[in-house]
Amino acid sequence: MVLFGIPLDLGPIWLTLQVATVTTIVLALLGIPLAWRLARMRSRWRVPLEALVSLPLVLPPTVIGFYLIIAMNPNGPLTQFLGLFGFEGQLTFNFTGLVIGSVLFSLPFMVHPTLGAFQSLPEDVLDAARLMRAGWFDRFINVILPLSRQGLLVGAVLTFAHTVGEFGVVLMVGGNIAGETRMVSIAIFDHVESFEYAQAHLLSAVMVAFSFAVLVAVYLTNRRFSVRVG
Repeated sequence: MVLFGIPLDLGPIWLTLQVATVTTIVLALLGIPLAWRLARMRSRWRVPLEALVSLPLVLPPTVIGFYLIIAMNPNGPLTQFLGLFGFEGQLTFNFTGLVIGSVLFSLPFMVHPTLGAFQSLPEDVLDAARLMRAGWFDRFINVILPLSRQGLLVGAVLTFAHTVGEFGVVLMVGGNIAGETRMVSIAIFDHVESFEYAQAHLLSAVMVAFSFAVLVAVYLTNRRFSVRVG
Protein backbone atom coordinates (compact mmCIF):
# COMPACT_ATOMS: atom_id res chain seq x y z
CA MET A 1 0.00 0.00 0.00
CA VAL A 2 1.21 3.52 -0.85
CA LEU A 3 0.15 6.46 1.33
CA PHE A 4 1.25 10.03 0.55
CA GLY A 5 3.67 8.53 -1.92
CA ILE A 6 5.35 6.40 0.78
CA PRO A 7 5.17 2.58 0.79
CA LEU A 8 3.26 1.35 3.85
CA ASP A 9 3.56 -2.26 4.93
CA LEU A 10 0.20 -3.26 6.40
CA GLY A 11 1.54 -6.56 7.78
CA PRO A 12 2.90 -5.14 11.08
CA ILE A 13 -0.25 -3.06 11.55
CA TRP A 14 -2.54 -6.05 11.03
CA LEU A 15 -0.46 -8.25 13.34
CA THR A 16 -0.40 -5.55 16.02
CA LEU A 17 -4.19 -5.18 15.91
CA GLN A 18 -4.59 -8.97 16.15
CA VAL A 19 -2.27 -9.25 19.17
CA ALA A 20 -3.91 -6.27 20.87
CA THR A 21 -7.41 -7.68 20.33
CA VAL A 22 -6.57 -11.15 21.64
CA THR A 23 -4.66 -9.67 24.59
CA THR A 24 -7.60 -7.46 25.53
CA ILE A 25 -10.03 -10.40 25.41
CA VAL A 26 -7.73 -12.63 27.50
CA LEU A 27 -7.14 -9.90 30.07
CA ALA A 28 -10.86 -9.18 30.29
CA LEU A 29 -11.42 -12.84 31.17
CA LEU A 30 -8.54 -12.92 33.67
CA GLY A 31 -8.29 -9.35 34.89
CA ILE A 32 -11.94 -8.70 35.78
CA PRO A 33 -12.22 -11.63 38.24
CA LEU A 34 -8.79 -10.74 39.66
CA ALA A 35 -9.83 -7.10 40.15
CA TRP A 36 -13.04 -8.19 41.88
CA ARG A 37 -11.09 -10.49 44.16
CA LEU A 38 -8.71 -7.69 45.08
CA ALA A 39 -11.59 -5.28 45.67
CA ARG A 40 -13.23 -7.64 48.18
CA MET A 41 -10.05 -8.98 49.76
CA ARG A 42 -9.40 -8.06 53.38
CA SER A 43 -6.39 -10.31 53.84
CA ARG A 44 -2.85 -9.13 54.58
CA TRP A 45 -1.90 -10.68 51.24
CA ARG A 46 -3.77 -8.00 49.32
CA VAL A 47 -0.89 -5.50 49.31
CA PRO A 48 1.72 -8.00 48.02
CA LEU A 49 -0.75 -9.22 45.40
CA GLU A 50 -1.50 -5.67 44.23
CA ALA A 51 2.23 -4.98 44.08
CA LEU A 52 2.74 -8.12 42.00
CA VAL A 53 0.03 -7.05 39.55
CA SER A 54 1.63 -3.59 39.29
CA LEU A 55 5.19 -4.82 38.68
CA PRO A 56 5.00 -4.32 34.89
CA LEU A 57 4.50 -0.59 35.51
CA VAL A 58 7.96 -0.20 37.06
CA LEU A 59 10.02 -3.10 35.69
CA PRO A 60 11.96 -2.56 32.45
CA PRO A 61 10.24 -4.50 29.65
CA THR A 62 13.49 -6.34 28.98
CA VAL A 63 13.41 -7.81 32.50
CA ILE A 64 9.95 -9.24 31.89
CA GLY A 65 11.01 -10.43 28.45
CA PHE A 66 14.12 -12.12 29.86
CA TYR A 67 12.19 -14.14 32.43
CA LEU A 68 9.54 -14.99 29.86
CA ILE A 69 12.22 -16.42 27.57
CA ILE A 70 13.47 -18.57 30.45
CA ALA A 71 9.94 -19.72 31.31
CA MET A 72 8.86 -20.35 27.72
CA ASN A 73 11.91 -21.98 26.19
CA PRO A 74 11.46 -25.68 25.22
CA ASN A 75 12.76 -26.78 28.64
CA GLY A 76 11.21 -23.92 30.59
CA PRO A 77 8.71 -24.41 33.43
CA LEU A 78 5.76 -22.94 31.53
CA THR A 79 6.41 -25.10 28.48
CA GLN A 80 6.84 -28.18 30.67
CA PHE A 81 3.62 -27.39 32.53
CA LEU A 82 1.61 -27.00 29.32
CA GLY A 83 3.17 -30.23 28.11
CA LEU A 84 1.25 -32.04 30.85
CA PHE A 85 -1.92 -31.12 28.95
CA GLY A 86 -0.62 -32.29 25.61
CA PHE A 87 0.86 -29.01 24.36
CA GLU A 88 3.81 -29.67 22.06
CA GLY A 89 4.23 -26.37 20.25
CA GLN A 90 6.72 -23.56 20.70
CA LEU A 91 5.86 -20.59 22.91
CA THR A 92 8.51 -18.12 21.77
CA PHE A 93 9.02 -16.33 18.47
CA ASN A 94 5.44 -16.76 17.32
CA PHE A 95 1.95 -15.30 17.82
CA THR A 96 1.44 -17.27 21.05
CA GLY A 97 4.58 -15.78 22.58
CA LEU A 98 3.50 -12.27 21.60
CA VAL A 99 0.14 -12.74 23.31
CA ILE A 100 1.62 -14.24 26.50
CA GLY A 101 4.14 -11.42 26.79
CA SER A 102 1.48 -8.80 26.07
CA VAL A 103 -0.92 -10.26 28.65
CA LEU A 104 1.67 -10.07 31.42
CA PHE A 105 2.95 -6.63 30.45
CA SER A 106 -0.53 -5.09 30.06
CA LEU A 107 -2.09 -6.73 33.13
CA PRO A 108 -2.15 -3.59 35.34
CA PHE A 109 -3.81 -1.55 32.61
CA MET A 110 -6.85 -3.81 32.79
CA VAL A 111 -6.85 -4.51 36.53
CA HIS A 112 -6.34 -1.00 37.92
CA PRO A 113 -9.29 0.81 36.24
CA THR A 114 -11.53 -2.19 36.90
CA LEU A 115 -10.41 -2.40 40.53
CA GLY A 116 -11.17 1.29 41.00
CA ALA A 117 -14.64 0.83 39.54
CA PHE A 118 -15.36 -2.14 41.81
CA GLN A 119 -14.15 -0.28 44.90
CA SER A 120 -16.46 2.65 44.16
CA LEU A 121 -19.59 0.50 44.03
CA PRO A 122 -22.12 1.54 46.68
CA GLU A 123 -22.51 -1.19 49.28
CA ASP A 124 -26.23 -0.50 49.71
CA VAL A 125 -26.85 -1.52 46.09
CA LEU A 126 -24.97 -4.79 46.61
CA ASP A 127 -26.85 -5.38 49.87
CA ALA A 128 -30.17 -4.78 48.09
CA ALA A 129 -29.26 -7.36 45.47
CA ARG A 130 -28.46 -9.85 48.22
CA LEU A 131 -31.76 -9.16 49.98
CA MET A 132 -33.57 -9.89 46.73
CA ARG A 133 -31.92 -13.33 46.91
CA ALA A 134 -30.06 -12.89 43.64
CA GLY A 135 -27.32 -15.47 43.27
CA TRP A 136 -23.68 -14.39 43.17
CA PHE A 137 -23.34 -14.91 39.43
CA ASP A 138 -26.62 -13.09 38.82
CA ARG A 139 -25.47 -10.16 40.95
CA PHE A 140 -22.11 -10.02 39.21
CA ILE A 141 -23.53 -10.08 35.67
CA ASN A 142 -26.64 -7.93 36.14
CA VAL A 143 -25.60 -5.53 38.90
CA ILE A 144 -21.84 -5.31 39.41
CA LEU A 145 -20.65 -5.29 35.80
CA PRO A 146 -23.23 -2.76 34.52
CA LEU A 147 -22.44 -0.39 37.39
CA SER A 148 -18.72 -0.77 36.69
CA ARG A 149 -18.93 -0.32 32.92
CA GLN A 150 -16.87 2.89 32.93
CA GLY A 151 -13.89 1.20 34.58
CA LEU A 152 -14.27 -1.86 32.36
CA LEU A 153 -14.33 0.25 29.21
CA VAL A 154 -11.34 2.34 30.26
CA GLY A 155 -9.41 -0.80 31.19
CA ALA A 156 -10.16 -2.44 27.85
CA VAL A 157 -9.20 0.66 25.85
CA LEU A 158 -5.97 1.23 27.79
CA THR A 159 -5.05 -2.45 27.50
CA PHE A 160 -5.56 -2.41 23.75
CA ALA A 161 -3.64 0.83 23.29
CA HIS A 162 -0.77 -0.23 25.55
CA THR A 163 -0.40 -3.51 23.68
CA VAL A 164 -0.24 -1.65 20.38
CA GLY A 165 2.70 0.40 21.66
CA GLU A 166 4.76 -2.42 23.19
CA PHE A 167 8.35 -2.88 22.12
CA GLY A 168 10.77 -4.46 24.58
CA VAL A 169 8.71 -7.46 25.67
CA VAL A 170 7.42 -8.37 22.21
CA LEU A 171 10.90 -8.03 20.69
CA MET A 172 12.41 -10.43 23.24
CA VAL A 173 9.71 -13.11 23.20
CA GLY A 174 8.64 -12.70 19.57
CA GLY A 175 11.76 -11.57 17.82
CA ASN A 176 11.65 -9.69 14.55
CA ILE A 177 10.37 -12.15 11.98
CA ALA A 178 8.78 -10.52 8.95
CA GLY A 179 5.18 -11.61 8.53
CA GLU A 180 5.28 -13.54 11.80
CA THR A 181 6.19 -11.37 14.81
CA ARG A 182 7.12 -7.93 13.45
CA MET A 183 4.72 -5.54 15.14
CA VAL A 184 4.41 -1.80 14.44
CA SER A 185 6.85 -0.67 17.14
CA ILE A 186 9.49 -3.11 15.86
CA ALA A 187 8.86 -2.11 12.24
CA ILE A 188 9.52 1.55 13.15
CA PHE A 189 12.79 0.54 14.80
CA ASP A 190 13.77 -1.42 11.68
CA HIS A 191 13.06 1.56 9.42
CA VAL A 192 15.17 3.86 11.58
CA GLU A 193 18.05 1.37 11.63
CA SER A 194 17.86 1.17 7.85
CA PHE A 195 17.70 4.98 7.51
CA GLU A 196 14.23 4.66 5.97
CA TYR A 197 13.00 7.77 7.71
CA ALA A 198 10.00 8.34 5.42
CA GLN A 199 8.50 4.95 6.33
CA ALA A 200 9.39 5.49 9.99
CA HIS A 201 7.67 8.89 9.91
CA LEU A 202 4.54 7.41 8.36
CA LEU A 203 4.21 4.54 10.85
CA SER A 204 5.02 6.87 13.75
CA ALA A 205 2.36 9.31 12.58
CA VAL A 206 -0.16 6.47 12.50
CA MET A 207 0.81 5.57 16.07
CA VAL A 208 0.54 9.20 17.26
CA ALA A 209 -2.90 9.59 15.68
CA PHE A 210 -4.07 6.29 17.16
CA SER A 211 -2.77 7.12 20.64
CA PHE A 212 -4.36 10.56 20.56
CA ALA A 213 -7.71 9.11 19.48
CA VAL A 214 -7.57 6.53 22.28
CA LEU A 215 -6.90 9.18 24.95
CA VAL A 216 -9.69 11.39 23.61
CA ALA A 217 -12.08 8.42 23.75
CA VAL A 218 -11.07 7.63 27.35
CA TYR A 219 -11.47 11.23 28.52
CA LEU A 220 -14.83 11.62 26.73
CA THR A 221 -16.06 8.40 28.33
CA ASN A 222 -15.05 9.60 31.78
CA ARG A 223 -16.63 13.00 31.21
CA ARG A 224 -19.93 11.62 29.94
CA PHE A 225 -20.12 9.16 32.78
CA SER A 226 -19.38 11.89 35.35
CA VAL A 227 -22.04 14.15 33.88
CA ARG A 228 -24.58 11.31 33.82
CA VAL A 229 -23.84 10.39 37.42
CA GLY A 230 -23.84 14.01 38.54
